[in-house]
Amino acid sequence: MNRPHKTMDGNQAAAHVSYAYTEAAAIYPITPSSTMAEYTDEWAAEGRKNIFGHTVRVSEMQSEAGAAGAVHGSLAAGALTATFTASQGLLLMIPNLYKIAGELLPGVFHVAARTVAAHALSIFGDHSDIYACRQTGTAMLASGSVQEVMDLTPVAHLSAVKGRIPFLNFFDGFRTSHEMQKIEVWDYADLADMADMEAIDAFRRDALHPNRGKMMGSAQNPDIYFQAREACNPYYDALPDTVEHYMEEINRRIGTQYGLFNYYGAPDAEHIIIAMGSVCQTIKETIDYLNTPEHGGEKNGLVEVHLYRPFSALHLLRAIPQGVKQITVLDRTKEAGAAGEPLYLDVVAALRGTRFHDVPVCSGRYGLSSKDTTPEQILAVFQNTVYAKTAQTAAGAKPLFTVGITDDVTHLSLPVGPSVQTAPADTVCCKFWGLGGDGTISANKSSVKIIGNHTGKYVQAYFDYDSKKSRGLTVSHLRFGSFPIRSAYLINRADFVACHNPVYLHKYDMVQDVRDGGTFLLNCYFKEEELEEYLPPQVKRYLAEHDIRFYVIDAIRIGKEIGLNNKISTILQAAFFRLSGILPIEEARRLMKEAAKISYRKKGEKVVQMNYDAIDRGISDVREIPVPKHWKDAGYEPLDAKLLPDRPEVLAYVENVQKPINAQKGNSLPVSAFLPYVNGAFPSGSSAHERRNVATEVPQWKPENCIQCNRCAFVCPHAVIRPAVMTEEERAKAPEGMRSLPMAGLPQYSFSVTVSETDCTGCGSCAGICPGKQGEKALEMCPVKEHEERQQYFDYGKSLPVKAQAVEKFKENTVKGSQFKRPLLEFHGACAGCGETPYARLVTQLFGERMYIANATGCSSIWANSSPSTAYTVNLEGRGPAWSNSLFEDGAEFGYGMMLAQNTLRGQLRGQVEQLLTQLPESPLRQAAEHWLSTFWDGKENTPATEAFLRALESCPLPQDDAAAERIHAILKQKDFLSKKSHWIFGGDGWAYDIGFGGLDHVLASGEDINILVFDTEVYSNTGGQSSKATPTGSTAKFASGGKCTKKKDLAAMAMSYGYVYVAQIAMGADYNQTIKALAEAESYHGPSLIIAYSPCISHGIRAGMGSSQHEEAKAVEAGYWHLFRFHPGLQAEGKNPFVLDSKEPSMDYAAFLAGENRYNVLERTNPEAAKQLFSQAEAHARERYLRLKNLVAMYGEHLL
Repeated sequence: MNRPHKTMDGNQAAAHVSYAYTEAAAIYPITPSSTMAEYTDEWAAEGRKNIFGHTVRVSEMQSEAGAAGAVHGSLAAGALTATFTASQGLLLMIPNLYKIAGELLPGVFHVAARTVAAHALSIFGDHSDIYACRQTGTAMLASGSVQEVMDLTPVAHLSAVKGRIPFLNFFDGFRTSHEMQKIEVWDYADLADMADMEAIDAFRRDALHPNRGKMMGSAQNPDIYFQAREACNPYYDALPDTVEHYMEEINRRIGTQYGLFNYYGAPDAEHIIIAMGSVCQTIKETIDYLNTPEHGGEKNGLVEVHLYRPFSALHLLRAIPQGVKQITVLDRTKEAGAAGEPLYLDVVAALRGTRFHDVPVCSGRYGLSSKDTTPEQILAVFQNTVYAKTAQTAAGAKPLFTVGITDDVTHLSLPVGPSVQTAPADTVCCKFWGLGGDGTISANKSSVKIIGNHTGKYVQAYFDYDSKKSRGLTVSHLRFGSFPIRSAYLINRADFVACHNPVYLHKYDMVQDVRDGGTFLLNCYFKEEELEEYLPPQVKRYLAEHDIRFYVIDAIRIGKEIGLNNKISTILQAAFFRLSGILPIEEARRLMKEAAKISYRKKGEKVVQMNYDAIDRGISDVREIPVPKHWKDAGYEPLDAKLLPDRPEVLAYVENVQKPINAQKGNSLPVSAFLPYVNGAFPSGSSAHERRNVATEVPQWKPENCIQCNRCAFVCPHAVIRPAVMTEEERAKAPEGMRSLPMAGLPQYSFSVTVSETDCTGCGSCAGICPGKQGEKALEMCPVKEHEERQQYFDYGKSLPVKAQAVEKFKENTVKGSQFKRPLLEFHGACAGCGETPYARLVTQLFGERMYIANATGCSSIWANSSPSTAYTVNLEGRGPAWSNSLFEDGAEFGYGMMLAQNTLRGQLRGQVEQLLTQLPESPLRQAAEHWLSTFWDGKENTPATEAFLRALESCPLPQDDAAAERIHAILKQKDFLSKKSHWIFGGDGWAYDIGFGGLDHVLASGEDINILVFDTEVYSNTGGQSSKATPTGSTAKFASGGKCTKKKDLAAMAMSYGYVYVAQIAMGADYNQTIKALAEAESYHGPSLIIAYSPCISHGIRAGMGSSQHEEAKAVEAGYWHLFRFHPGLQAEGKNPFVLDSKEPSMDYAAFLAGENRYNVLERTNPEAAKQLFSQAEAHARERYLRLKNLVAMYGEHLL
């Protein structure tokens, strides 16, 4: 059978087959599986038909547990149903997996296998999630490559129906789910031909139906449960043969040799590995390398596991070569405290009592959290021989080991030798070092599709990310060759390397990746003569010594000239095609333009034409730079910057952990480096030492136009622009050139606006909102190279103590006064112009010294605390937010638990203090204790009362009464828990409106003094922009590609219905004062509070750019799209109206606001009739909400009469 070739990733391959066999899909987003559900939703919206001639019915649920429940119900009622998940999401499905398997229902769960969070969250791949399901009764089928996902996914669906057992169809998250390959693709006619329609009809006949008079889901007692559970055994005994039958059918059709266990290698192998997943591709490549005569002709082999559950020992034994002398089992998981990892234990059990009973079996752990597993590591595994391979037994062999890390603590790791090249010789390797958000990854995906779909070459693309939401480092690894590519690991030697951000040359060793005679492309704004000074000496020397062809292009300048600004990827893609020679350049030009038209047509012809221009300029404007011979004599320049002054524990962490990770050398850190952080706790404030230098433009302060309003600092998403208040003495010590003004209202001080250009992301929010004087702005965005000396001004200003007089004069609960307090959230990993972070930063300025923050997983947890940097920090006294993240679904409960602990411990101390008072005479200590008790529930007042009480406790002579002295000692021992803390729960709308709503509702209903801040982006921002219950009518999003048809959930109204919950909706850019007032009121209210903050997101596609996010918030309120209000239950007791509507009547056209965002505009372009109807409904909903809010003003006012 000749199947067509297409270039796609593993997720698309799984979705392609799943769609064919699926009638209903219940979905929920979780990385890295979300795109499977997205494809399914998009295809259904486009009208794509499955093999039954229908579109798949797709339903987004509120959580993975909800999705599993819907799958269960749908299967029980007779529809073939699937879902897609990973990691914690899969674990939430476990209860239903037991039920679905127990009821013999043929569901299919497609899993992009991902790490389950332990000491830290990781979105990357291993097998810890699927192993957690191994006793559920679900069959488990593994694929090791994109092609295998395409080929074997039919087996899961077909076997589930025929065998009446649900299937977990899994493959490695990211390494397979996101790796792009040129593969052969099933035609739906062939998939339909393999389906057993009689088995499908039997499944439907057996489904629940009112006509059939049966019930399911009973409760059973000890007398029968055991026997009834054993009754399913014949189905599991028969399933391996069923799976084998369908594998043989596939083999017959496409010429493959798939089996439950596949052997690869020497027929007379002495040492074999047993493994499953993507590592098998690397093992096969390594075996081919080792088994050739020039590399010793070693006799090695691999048993690749496809059917993991049910585990068929009979089929495993058939696959193992007769003469094997050692078996090594590789597991991509760690089960702490277990006798061995899961696959190892299964293999040992299967071999017991067989002809292989005495063959030594070694156990190895590898590749946790997508840790790269290379041929060198596989060589180390084969060299770890515990049998007498030669005359002497191999010395130092380890029966239990890890590979790919350096374990200098328990010494389990295998030594790994030098790099080897195991891929076919004609494989072309390319690496692209990009800046997150610049489009590099999208362009490279386009490139491999162009090459894969229009040439005879095989292609592979894999993308390596850091943890930043945007403006972080991305490294694209592309391979092209004449043979299928099995190199499931990163490229370390490349024929072509491109650096898309010139700053990277001073941060990373990247030019050293280029092979001798290879090509290096640098995107930079330097002229040829300036390169001599700019290039690090080691770069110049390497270029000269290794005969590297050196090219440059100024894509930033070209992008501005064309109108694409910082979207430079198309320009650099064209330059790549010009230099690589993979395609004739005119053919490449044509294919790139065809791809650009498809990619950008939804954004309009103007955008398409700009990309056409970018292609032409990328081809024409790249120029070669001759490499001078004297560069061979260049020296060396350290890449790491000098550390800033900081707490000892921060400096130790930065030096030993953060710096190596940021230099892309984290893989070489030994286990001992993490002993101080074994529980996952890192010192706060390390982001100040990253200094990422990602902005091409930064704000320049013009004091002559400044009115000292501090709005720039108030809106800055990354806390990189701050006012500096200096005494006369401090002003005299300021760095030369630092400009200042006499401070308005406090002339004894000097005022300056400082910018950390090394931390700025260049969004321009500050310059956008600056009022200036007489139409002249006090902030102007300028190229960063024009004023590099300004960093010292910021560093100096940051080192100065907060001026209490300035805070007191201008009041901390005002826009201006709040910004004289140090932000305790800074330099995080959020997108440039992020709509969430200004709120979080402001909260830390108001309450950060005494905050607990429980952060639900989402954007706000990732930008705050993703390895290696910690963005929440402390003040000069060492106080700052106590922050932690548990899971996505339990953010509210986790925060409640923090409060519960604090209240418990403080309650115990209160009892001690009350007892102490009975033993104290009238004294300063007694007065301090009484004041502490009187302010017990007032966070603002209790902090100074606690400090005074502690001073009195520590300075007073111990009472003669031993009991009193012992009580004082006990109180001092727990002194950290004396003061009233400010308890906060942070999370996004996906958490608050959907998966975490039950917990959020419970915490609000508790009546406890706890504050919840919801960053409402109206989509699941962290997983890529899927629809949530916060998504408004008419908005397009992933999972709602045809526009959301239902109304946005009114979370605020639900919370207000309790009557005792403080509730506010805010939008900083619309009303700074209302924002800060709501936060202050919520925190001071002795009870639960909910603040819902409108947060523009990059997923919205704001046409004016994310730098205008503050303006977008203002427009949302002006158009009546978003409403500002505050509900303060405490005001009723004061005889005041508790409900304040801060929004005025809409003054902007609603449709004009929608037209400014691509999430709405795209629907208008692609389906104008639907857009007209949905937008009309959306406007009506908005008007209805506003009228309802106005009625609340009147209603609560009447109650006061």
